Amino acid sequence: MKLLLTDSGVKPIAEASALCIPTAGYGGPYGDPGGPWRFISGRSPSPMTELGWKSVGVLELTALPGIDRERWVSWVREADALLPSLRDTVYVGLSAGSMALTPRIGEPFADWKPLTGDDSALGVVGFSLFPHLDSPGCPENTMAEAERWAAAIEGPAYAIDAQTAIKVTDGGGVEVVSEGHWRLFDGATGPAPRNWH
Repeated sequence: MKLLLTDSGVKPIAEASALCIPTAGYGGPYGDPGGPWRFISGRSPSPMTELGWKSVGVLELTALPGIDRERWVSWVREADALLPSLRDTVYVGLSAGSMALTPRIGEPFADWKPLTGDDSALGVVGFSLFPHLDSPGCPENTMAEAERWAAAIEGPAYAIDAQTAIKVTDGGGVEVVSEGHWRLFDGATGPAPRNWH
């Protein structure tokens, strides 16, 4: 499993094919019908599809029940950046797409209720994520708010800004890659700061 969980995107990868999955954009507090289109077309404030990929495809997860599995599985396998269950690919999360892989998203981000009725997510990684730390576009995402959020998460959690990504490797190792600000909250003892830059 290889994951790169980001706040706002990644740098260009000219040799890689990407598969854009805009589904998470519908569920967040800022979700609107134009958000996925802006993301796919490269007109969102967070770069992803326009970064110089060799190719970019689109797969809307809500459409999968109506599409034969034989059709869409090949699209996933041909992508260089997508799912952790495929050994030679890398899942690159952006904002809600990063949060979706965590155990919990936390109440401040749960404007929508999943089928479980709580704030649980996929749990692919062992930590939760507070994106857009100190972002001008999200003035409510302050460090003080991240501390309150992390205290309620009751598990390891990271707050990250747009200059930070979390790299998760095959063995489950976690590495923070940052030229910005981030903080690790240790859920076992409360929100103890670590590696705040």
